Amino acid sequence: MEGEETEDPAVDVELREIGEDNREAVLALRVAPGQRRFVESVRRSLADAAAHPEANPWFRAVHAGGEPVGFVMLSWDVAPRPPEIIGPWFLWRLLIDERHQGRGYGAATVRRVADLIREHGATELLTSYVAAEDGPAGFYARLGFTPTGDLDVNGEVIVRLPL
Repeated sequence: MEGEETEDPAVDVELREIGEDNREAVLALRVAPGQRRFVESVRRSLADAAAHPEANPWFRAVHAGGEPVGFVMLSWDVAPRPPEIIGPWFLWRLLIDERHQGRGYGAATVRRVADLIREHGATELLTSYVAAEDGPAGFYARLGFTPTGDLDVNGEVIVRLPL
């Protein structure tokens, strides 16, 4: 996939709440044009979170070196109600800005999220992706996600990361 990341465990990211000090910078984050069919914008993600409180959305800005480089959103310890709500722990959105891709921030974000939810009792992290030749399947496979055999309501492949 365009903007493919290298695996570097030394990459560190911080997950920060979105507030007045970083809101505009986070809303300005964008993936590369060829990736827009795979991930929604931050603005759309926040609108989806507001429209679906039943999914118990939890979202944070991804910061590295003191600046926002991405956005992550999960369904946080939610009662699963397939096919609309997958859970209990579902990586709903992951966006790394096109200017910051290829530096390991995406992988570091997933690792940070996995550590955080494991501390809260999670035994697996689920997510989904569009199955396409230039899609994110390889990224998730390198992190240890494996297909569950199920598809979500949009036909995306659901994958699981055991914790």
